[in-house]
Amino acid sequence: MTRSSVPDEYLEGYAGILADVCATGRRLTRNELESLRARGERAAEAGLGLRLLVRRHLSAARELSPALPSAAADRVLAAVEQAVDAFAEGYERSQKLAVRQEEAARREFIDDLLYGRSDLGRLAERAERFGLLLSRAHAVAVAQGATPVDDTHPATRHVESALIARFGERRILLTTKDGRLVCVAPGDQDDVLVYFAKQAHAATDGGRVAVGRAHPGAGGVVHSYEEALNSLDLADRLELEEPVLRAADLLVYPVLTRDRQAMADLVRSALGPLQAARGGAQPLLDTLTAYFDAGCIAAEAARRLRLSVRALTYRLERIHKLTGTNPADPVHRYTLQTAVIGARLLGWPGNEI
Repeated sequence: MTRSSVPDEYLEGYAGILADVCATGRRLTRNELESLRARGERAAEAGLGLRLLVRRHLSAARELSPALPSAAADRVLAAVEQAVDAFAEGYERSQKLAVRQEEAARREFIDDLLYGRSDLGRLAERAERFGLLLSRAHAVAVAQGATPVDDTHPATRHVESALIARFGERRILLTTKDGRLVCVAPGDQDDVLVYFAKQAHAATDGGRVAVGRAHPGAGGVVHSYEEALNSLDLADRLELEEPVLRAADLLVYPVLTRDRQAMADLVRSALGPLQAARGGAQPLLDTLTAYFDAGCIAAEAARRLRLSVRALTYRLERIHKLTGTNPADPVHRYTLQTAVIGARLLGWPGNEI
């Protein structure tokens, strides 16, 4: 870019100011400084580079210097310093405003995208600006750590840098929402979500990541995002230990709770008698949970509960006696296991159902 690339309007009156300052020894006035700041703002809005603009101001001062007395050199330098500083301040002010406006537009787009609150056609147009083609199917992964994160959090910057270094110009959107990291990627690029999950798990100090299924269109992003959030909620309620969860692997749980009243009836019928046990139902419910999670292997369940196998066997017999169903009997096992899952989902016996 050459000197002529900077229109004269951005240096109008500048030489006159320098000449007057040199002759009088005065400092730049408040109005002069504000005028320079305003020109800096306009230059930033016009897309002119700051380095070129500073060079142009210095060049103008150098052109003026041969006509000035040598004793005025310090005055010229002081005036140039003031002028360039004011001009750069206005330039940076405009850039910061543009950044804030861009951030606001991006945040509004993300809210509309994840909550489906905008016209789908308009949303698709805006999506291209942020690197997404909503004509394709997309999947959403959500990472949740022990502490909330935002766009400026070190974990966010770390994951973003890792994704850019690994996948470059792929159409990926990384953002934060409600204290969680969110990654939106094309549905046929599962490697992106796998890598995001690995990086996010590490960056959030062992946080959990849930991945929704791929769905087409703008509405598909909302659907996948909700699946990921529901998976995180299920993991908390069921105390699942897996660091990475896939909604596709957890579809049975929404099915089980679709008819909440029916599930509540099953829990009360199959497990209600456990409340008559000494200590209440919770210890025996925990026993059933560990037993089923261990694949109905008594030794492994006892290890998880830190009990002897004999003590575990006693508890299972107590459950059989109270409920009339035998956890070790394949015929009874399905009913009991479904009821146990329902109890965990409904928060029973802590919550009334």
